[in-house]
Amino acid sequence: MVSVIAQMAFTIGLGVLWRYFGFGGWTAERARGALTTAVYYVFLPALVLAVLWRAPLGVDTVKIALAAATGVLVSMAAMAVVGRWMHVSRGQYGALLLAASFPNATYMGLPLLASLFGDEGRAIAIQYDLFACTPLLLSLGILLAARFGTHQETIHPLKSLLKVPPLWAAVIGTLLNLVGVSQPDWAGAFLDRLGAAVVPIMLIALGMSLRLATLTPKHLLKVSPALSIQLVLMPLAVLLMVTALGLSGDTRIAVVLEAATPTMVLGLVLCDRFGLDTEMYATTATASTLLVLLTLPLWHHFLI
Repeated sequence: MVSVIAQMAFTIGLGVLWRYFGFGGWTAERARGALTTAVYYVFLPALVLAVLWRAPLGVDTVKIALAAATGVLVSMAAMAVVGRWMHVSRGQYGALLLAASFPNATYMGLPLLASLFGDEGRAIAIQYDLFACTPLLLSLGILLAARFGTHQETIHPLKSLLKVPPLWAAVIGTLLNLVGVSQPDWAGAFLDRLGAAVVPIMLIALGMSLRLATLTPKHLLKVSPALSIQLVLMPLAVLLMVTALGLSGDTRIAVVLEAATPTMVLGLVLCDRFGLDTEMYATTATASTLLVLLTLPLWHHFLI
C-alpha cells in the first residue's frame, strides 16, 4: 500500500511541477483542460466499457452503489448540520456541502484500486462512481449548487446525466454483460489499450488541479469540518453500510477505500459555473488530496 501511494504521489507531483514550469509553453490550466477532455470523451469511456463488459456483475453491484450513495448522503447531511453553525456565506456553505460529500472516486480511487486489486478493483471503482456518485452529483449536487450559488441558470439534471460519455459507456457495457455478449479479443485489446492511458493522465491532471497557495491556516481552519467529514465520517459510514450489506474480503476493503479518497476535483467546475466559493472548495480538495497520502494507508491497515 505504501508503495502504491508513493507511486501515485510522485505522479501527482508531476502535475504540481507543471503548474510552476509550464512545460512546452503550456500552462497547467490549458494542459489540464486538454488532458481531461481526452480522458472524459475517449480514454475513460473505453476503460469503463472494457471493464464492465467483462466484470462479474450481480447483487454486489447493487450493494456497492448503495454503500456509495450512503456515504454521499450521510456526509452531505452532516455538513448541512455543521454548516448551519458556521459563520459562512451562502456561496461558502454550498461549496462546503459539495466538498464534504463527493469523493474523488475516479481520478484517485480508480488508480488506487487498480494498483491494489487489478481488474476487480477497476470494476468496483467504476461501479462506485458511475452507479452512485456521478448521478448524485449531476442531480442533487447541481440542485444544491444552483440553490446556494449566485449565478442564475435553468437546471436540467436529466440532461446533465445524458451528456456524460462514461455513463453511456457504463450502460452499454452493463447491458452487453448482462445479455451474455462475449467480448471479442480484438475489442478487448483495443479498449484496454485506450483505457491504459486513464490512470497516469488522471493523476497528472489531479496534480495540475491542486492549489497549494490556498493552504493558509485561516482557510484550513474554515474547511476543517469538511475535511473531517470527507476523510473520516464518509469511510466510516460506508464501512458500516458494507458490513450491514454483507460485503467481505477485497470488495469490502475496496469500497471503503473508495469512500476514503479526497474531495472530487470536478466540483471546482460546479463552483465556477454556479458562483459558489471556488477558493474554499479548492482548499478542501487540495488539503484532502495531500492528507489522504497519510490517511489511506491507515484505512487500509485498519481494514485488512
